[in-house]
Amino acid sequence: MTAAPGTRRIAAAAAIDFAAALLSKHGVSEPAAREVAADLVASELDGIASHGLMLLPMYLDRLAAGSVSPKAEGRIVSENAGAVVYDAENGLGQVTARRCVALAVARAKTHALGAVAVRNGFHFGTAGRWAAAIAKDECVGVVLCNTRPLMPPTGGAERLVGNNPIAIAAPSAGGEPLVVDLALSAAAMGKIRMAEAAGDAIPLGWAADAQGAPTADPAAAIKGMLLPAAGPKGFGLAMMIDLLAGGLSSGAVGSDVRPLYGDPKLPYACAHYFLAIDVAAFRPVVDFAAVVEALTTRVRSSKPAPGVDRVLAPGDPALAARQQAEGFVTLERATVTALETAGAKHAIPLPA
Repeated sequence: MTAAPGTRRIAAAAAIDFAAALLSKHGVSEPAAREVAADLVASELDGIASHGLMLLPMYLDRLAAGSVSPKAEGRIVSENAGAVVYDAENGLGQVTARRCVALAVARAKTHALGAVAVRNGFHFGTAGRWAAAIAKDECVGVVLCNTRPLMPPTGGAERLVGNNPIAIAAPSAGGEPLVVDLALSAAAMGKIRMAEAAGDAIPLGWAADAQGAPTADPAAAIKGMLLPAAGPKGFGLAMMIDLLAGGLSSGAVGSDVRPLYGDPKLPYACAHYFLAIDVAAFRPVVDFAAVVEALTTRVRSSKPAPGVDRVLAPGDPALAARQQAEGFVTLERATVTALETAGAKHAIPLPA
């Protein structure tokens, strides 16, 4: 496969080396740098460029400005049976999330349920990756995160809650966990930023301008607000995620979460929530996994609507994107430019 004009196709391994080298230049240990870099590249391979390497320059800016700690791994603040409160201490999100996943699973294996509420967190990539990591330990994984306010309530024209993502993953007899991962806006802000960088319009229904009127202009959307998925349903669920993550951790809620692309000197201060449910506490894991696989297969084999070739189960688009990628990431022009600029500061060229 060749890259489209204006894009660049890079081997995934080379992209990881590049990103890890830049993170290391900002004081991140080599293992942590490679973990973060691998997560960003994995999102690219899954076709989720909004959570991929386009984020790296922002990560680097925040490391340089001091709002993200290159060394922090976080600490347990309190623990009570299966419940843990964790302070991420503004460490890299992928690093602290890995520790919280392990904590949640360990508590679940002892208490049937393990929950870790996290404060002072940073962007951790896709929530689905961490839910899947929990599921690989024979638990059902639920991962939540809050963001700065981006969405108005139905009929409103003021940002009140973030498009707070929720991911749920279950072990499956098919091998890979079944993962549902979604933000609660009609579209992710990352997709709108990518549209702005490419000079493209966005579909109506994704966002509203600062006055609350629907807009197809990504620049107006960034200055305005995202619209909730499914209207009041999406807003209500996002509101509860804000409380579960930020409220239970004694962390930031609502406008106390700062803009991810705001002042790089100010901590992002988002909150996370990791829940692990030990399947074996309810029934044999092999039986539950078989049910998950059977239902997934039933979805894929169901009758397609007119004009549809085949029905997809949750996670299938990412699987197809990874297979089509053939071990290469394809970067949009704006991302290439930003990465080249970041690399030039440290004489680290973006791979050709």
